[in-house]
Amino acid sequence: QVQPVESGGGAVQAGGSLRLSCAAAGYIHSTSTYCMGWFRQAPGNEREGVARINSYGVTSYADSVEGRFTISKDNAKNTLYLEMNSLKPEDTAKYFCAARLNTPTCSFRNLKTFGYWGQGTQVTVSS
Repeated sequence: QVQPVESGGGAVQAGGSLRLSCAAAGYIHSTSTYCMGWFRQAPGNEREGVARINSYGVTSYADSVEGRFTISKDNAKNTLYLEMNSLKPEDTAKYFCAARLNTPTCSFRNLKTFGYWGQGTQVTVSS
C-alpha cells in the first residue's frame, strides 16, 4: 500500500509546457489491472479529474485539457506521466496522481474509488 509520488511541478509562463511524473510503486505493469488518473485542485475549488488511463491503455480527458494534455505510462519504470502543453493560467493548481487497483474502469465522479493518492505537486502558470 505504497502511495504514488508526484514530481515535475513548477512555475511556467502561459503557453509553456511541463511534464509531471508519478512513481506508482510497482502497480503499473503489464500483468496488473488498474485505472490511474491525474487530478487537480486550485484554492477554493473542488478537486477535479484531468486525465485517466487504464491498464489497457485506454485514456480519457477532461474537456478543459483535451488536445493540450497527454497522459501516458511506462510499465517498465512503473511511472505515470502527464505532458501538459499550451498551459494557461487557469491550469494553476496542485496536481495529484491517484490509482484504483484491480479494475480497468474508473470515473472522475467518485474520488473515493481511487484508493491511493500522492501528496501532490504544484503547477503555477503565470500570464
